[in-house]
Amino acid sequence: MYYDDNIIDLVREMLIITLKIAGPILLAGIVVGLAISLFQSITSIQEQTLTFVPKIVAMLIVAVVLLPWIIQRLVEFTVAMFSGF
Repeated sequence: MYYDDNIIDLVREMLIITLKIAGPILLAGIVVGLAISLFQSITSIQEQTLTFVPKIVAMLIVAVVLLPWIIQRLVEFTVAMFSGF
């Protein structure tokens, strides 16, 4: 089966952009989750729902702060994609 090299490069770039955009948001969730887990183990509080709200809030804050950067990356990718045709 024959695959066009342009399509493979486009999919590769799309995956890289997706990882660059999602990386900082997921990293914030991991850091907050780790901090809360450490706090829970130190204080012996074993509430399962305690981790969800802070992680969601932290990830939302990071997403809002990085929104201009995310939009710029998506616009650059879109322009590159449409100029390639």
